[in-house]
Amino acid sequence: MIAVKICGLNAPEAFDAALDAGADYLGFVFFPASPRYVTPDMAATLSRRTKGGPPRVGLFVNPTAEMIEQVLATAPLDALQIYGARDRIAAFKAQFGLPVWAAVGVSTRADLPATPLDADRLVLEAKPPAGATRPGGNATTFDWSILLGWRAPTPWLLAGGLTPDNVATAIRDTGAVAVDVSSGVESARGVKDPAMIHRFIAAAKAAAPA
Repeated sequence: MIAVKICGLNAPEAFDAALDAGADYLGFVFFPASPRYVTPDMAATLSRRTKGGPPRVGLFVNPTAEMIEQVLATAPLDALQIYGARDRIAAFKAQFGLPVWAAVGVSTRADLPATPLDADRLVLEAKPPAGATRPGGNATTFDWSILLGWRAPTPWLLAGGLTPDNVATAIRDTGAVAVDVSSGVESARGVKDPAMIHRFIAAAKAAAPA
């Protein structure tokens, strides 16, 4: 079964839709430049809408240990998704005792990692376009064919430009067994659409890797 992460949750309706539709991971963005940014208090309030449930994943961009520590003091997380700061991933794992997912921007086959980068999972998505103000969530795909024959050094998720309409094709073409979506289930920038969340998860769960 395909695992699905809904990232950038910032409203009760979206959080509840992700739960109801069967999301495997719930993502919160702790990067102020993102239209999906939530404060630790907001994330904690949303997370309390259910006891237990899917793991909560916090997204950070070039964080320091202090930044992560401040979030965890208010909003408990089950994993850290990190953009940049690759030289600190091992230290974050040791300090916080949490799995770390490393985001990897991809445009050519040379960008595909040959080692785990100290991470527990890799999140593959397109490199940000010129002029982008954030490293992810830019609704951009990369050439999935470059994944053919790639031997992943650790479990990975496919992200970037996925939508309810293309996720099944993406899974079949890449062999991904986990996908991560944010802007692809939004009706407006930063506004999650509950119906699109349901459609995305249903399409992903019904797909099968090649």
